[in-house]
Amino acid sequence: MKVVAKFGPESAGLIDKPDPVATGEFVVVKIHSVPMCTEYKDFKSERKNDGFGHEAAGEVVEVAQEGTVKVGDRVAVMPQYPCGKCHLCLAGEYIHCESNQNVQHVTGQTGVSATYAQYILKQDWMLLPIPDSVSYHHAGMACCGLGPTFNAMRLMNVNAFDTVLITGMGPVGLGGVINAVYRGARVIAVESHPYRAELAKKLGAAAVVNPQNADAVDQVRDLTDGRGADKGVECSADSPAVRLLIDAARRKGQVALVGASGEVKIHGWGDITSKGLTLHGAWHYNLADGPAMMQMIAQIPEQLDTFITHTFPMSQIQEAWALQCTNDCGKVALDAWA
Repeated sequence: MKVVAKFGPESAGLIDKPDPVATGEFVVVKIHSVPMCTEYKDFKSERKNDGFGHEAAGEVVEVAQEGTVKVGDRVAVMPQYPCGKCHLCLAGEYIHCESNQNVQHVTGQTGVSATYAQYILKQDWMLLPIPDSVSYHHAGMACCGLGPTFNAMRLMNVNAFDTVLITGMGPVGLGGVINAVYRGARVIAVESHPYRAELAKKLGAAAVVNPQNADAVDQVRDLTDGRGADKGVECSADSPAVRLLIDAARRKGQVALVGASGEVKIHGWGDITSKGLTLHGAWHYNLADGPAMMQMIAQIPEQLDTFITHTFPMSQIQEAWALQCTNDCGKVALDAWA
């Protein structure tokens, strides 16, 4: 099979690796769509690698035993290799599994866990069925494109009475706009890059605030009749964004941290206790919510066509990563067989 490899700074292409073989609960999925995430951040580094990607949608082509899928099933591939046995996995919260498996050790096969590839080996229970009406590219959005903020909206019970502030209009944040709008909420996006600010509006954001403006918090308050945002989602992985969300949230509001990284200074009494704020750590959604995710995806094809701004043959991985480095894009997807 063909697999993406990075050979050095801004140098990438395809290499050959053995096709995976089904074994036990691990089935072989032929990948038809490769949603691209943050892998591009490594594009300019010296590091060499051939294990990229954690999102995919494709077709089951080989099984070793009777299980939850069969050959021919169209599926979205969930990230990671959880144990499937701990209390978190059994509750559907596999993303928080504390005993993730090393698929190479378990199966004796190497190079079978990357999604920037033509095939992947995956546990059968980690595959979500794709409705017949949904394309592979759209189904792939059930991973990081829509997944993290889908969970954030669920945790905060976002609804049509809410104004939701979302920081960072990269693909995760743009997916947050889609999720919030789908639930009927009013969205205020926070973004400084012109392309992504405009794309947020196309996806339904009512307003966009530039975080580089000194009065960004005041702008949010002006847009919410002085109260502040009802709920907020951090998708930028930028520490100051957390500070902005806390300052711009209304009393008794809620904030979900999806992309937050680094240290943030929080004043327990003034920021949290006296305001009555609720903070959520939001990653991927519970497996039980998979059908609801696919139902939403089936209902918003036009929005997803706007969200997925570019598609590339996997053979053009270098061009795809170069584009992502400019931020002049939304979600980008690869065709593994072109």
